[in-house]
Amino acid sequence: MDFTEYPLLLIFVVSVAVVLAAGEIGRRLARRPKARHGDNISTLEAAILGLLALMISFTFAMSLSRYEARREAILVEANAIGTTALRARLLPAPHNKEVLTLLRNYVQIHLDMTQSVHSTPDLNASVAKSNAVQEALWQQAKAVAAKDNAMVPTGIFIQSLNETIDDQEKFLSAALHRIPDIVLVALYAIAAVSIGFAGYAAGLDVQRSHVPVAIMGVLICVVILLIQDIDRPTSGFVHVSRQPMIDAAASLSSYSE
Repeated sequence: MDFTEYPLLLIFVVSVAVVLAAGEIGRRLARRPKARHGDNISTLEAAILGLLALMISFTFAMSLSRYEARREAILVEANAIGTTALRARLLPAPHNKEVLTLLRNYVQIHLDMTQSVHSTPDLNASVAKSNAVQEALWQQAKAVAAKDNAMVPTGIFIQSLNETIDDQEKFLSAALHRIPDIVLVALYAIAAVSIGFAGYAAGLDVQRSHVPVAIMGVLICVVILLIQDIDRPTSGFVHVSRQPMIDAAASLSSYSE
């Protein structure tokens, strides 16, 4: 099961339905004549809710660290592209013009990659275009080095170009690595069991309302949805800022050829 293939709204509706159904099942089981009463039910309820809190904190920390990795990857890559563009302006003509044109195309490809959700074929196509631009840039570097292999400006340009190529892999690694689906499945399963126990405990006490259990179930689903939202950099309400790459594109467009 791949959670990224489904809209967040659909996941939220289904998760709320499943969790509330678990609470209702627990309440009805408690209303049976042979239902067990005792302090052990409250102990189990507290234990499973504690486990759920631990899982949520663990998963939230995981998603937040990946979010920060994506943000850092975009910033580092934008800085590397900007440095490469600055050093490209030191190259002799016509290589300086050709390199700047290629870098503009390169930035636009990466802006498109961070703008919206891409299917696997679309993402692979974008990566192939980016690799083609990298190869063209490297051919320009080879041509310049064949004419003049001096450390300045050819050497420093090649150095920054290497960093730009390496930073793409860091960006793709940060963008593609997400919370494993098995962790999210376990989180939803523990949430359903927790609300089930809470519903069972509420059903044993005739004076205890079932409404707080339902509210708690909805809030738990909201928190889990937030975790998944953070883990999706190009969809939902939480986005990784593209501003560093936008600034790099603006700088490149301002450079005269």
